[in-house]
Amino acid sequence: MDLTITGTGTVQTSRVVVMLPYPLEGHINPMLQLANILHSKGFSITVLHTRFNAPNPTNHPHFNFIPIPGVAGDDLPVSDTGNLIRLMHVLNDECLGPVRDCLERLLSEDAGVACFVTDAQWFAVQKVADGLKVPRVVYWTSSVSAFLSFSAVPLLRHMGCFRRFSDEEKKSEALVTGLEPLKVRDLSKFLTSDPEGASKLMELMVQGMKPAQAVIWNTFKELEELQLVNLHRDFPNRHFLIGPFHKYFPALSTSLLTRDENCISWLDKQAPKSVLYVSFGSLAGVEESQFLEIAWGLANSKQPFLWVVRPGSVKGSEWLEPLPDGFLERIAEGRGYIVKWAPQRKILAHHSIGGFWTHSGWNSTLESVCEGVPMICSPSFGDQLPNARNVSDVWKIGVELRNGFERGEIESVIKRVMVDEDGLEMKDRIMNLKEKANLCLKKGGSSYSSLEDLVKFILSC
Repeated sequence: MDLTITGTGTVQTSRVVVMLPYPLEGHINPMLQLANILHSKGFSITVLHTRFNAPNPTNHPHFNFIPIPGVAGDDLPVSDTGNLIRLMHVLNDECLGPVRDCLERLLSEDAGVACFVTDAQWFAVQKVADGLKVPRVVYWTSSVSAFLSFSAVPLLRHMGCFRRFSDEEKKSEALVTGLEPLKVRDLSKFLTSDPEGASKLMELMVQGMKPAQAVIWNTFKELEELQLVNLHRDFPNRHFLIGPFHKYFPALSTSLLTRDENCISWLDKQAPKSVLYVSFGSLAGVEESQFLEIAWGLANSKQPFLWVVRPGSVKGSEWLEPLPDGFLERIAEGRGYIVKWAPQRKILAHHSIGGFWTHSGWNSTLESVCEGVPMICSPSFGDQLPNARNVSDVWKIGVELRNGFERGEIESVIKRVMVDEDGLEMKDRIMNLKEKANLCLKKGGSSYSSLEDLVKFILSC
């Protein structure tokens, strides 16, 4: 093995880590952050990618990018969960041969491949790794808690737990045994509009992770200590909790979408902790009626807000067309600012931000924790449900909107998080988690030590 140790303790090695990100914004970004972390430890990085949502190689000149030939997926819109399920099947069905060809070529060129790091949603590629005798390491893009919820779904499905729920059950606060902290009222959204298809995919992902050599997590021990007991008991893989990824290189941008930086100068003019940041991620869409409820809830709260409205995210509209006459004028006096996409990490770190209304994707949740910003949660499907439940019920650093999008509840919840006594207590708790997130990355911290162990593990492959 060709390696040296520099004065900084970084391993300089000719070993190559081949990475296969899943082609959605919330998956590509952390995978490229992970690639930068491993590169900083001396590994060469080769990224295999689809033409659909392909990363821009010019943003990462220190990586080798290889497009997977013949695989697009760009004819599949991803604006609803049914298409997300279909996309995962199509990619896992169509990509095995082309992925094998790419990996086989790298091995034939004696590229020094150490391991193959894939997103968990590439559940079918384990057979490729096994066939070529390349160690596969899985990267799970969400929390340990969400993974444990996913892993419990097959058993509960076979027991007949997933069926059509009554109106009363849809409101039930009872915990679901085996899916804690989820409640009965979460289940219909957790399994999306296609419960059978969603639960089968969850089973495929979990089964696809079991034979992997190791699993990498974008989380940290102190945040999910209670869940780790069950993880180690039920899944005896090697587990490396090395997050939060984005804190290793705070200035690094991996976004696929163009960000509006002008909003920062608007934030500079706002009072400390006064602004509510609103963003529902790169996939979630809303009906026009919901959009209007959001708009009036924000306006009626009389709280300054920065609102990300992604073009096409309001069904049937290009952008802001459904807003009522006079709405933009009403907020134009400095109380509101609307953008198409935003530099989220920079915004959450800004002194004027006092709350974050989020879809509860894991990247957004973790970024909010790391900046000490309490959350309002509007989860749509999948892992967003357990993430939101942890925020509101376990860590108690935010509130979930219970009734979807209803202007009266929106107004009252904004006030609760931003100005009421409850909000101050949430701020205290999340600031405590922020400090733990900072400490875990320092020498001797849990994530620092786990990353050192990961480096040693890859070198031993």
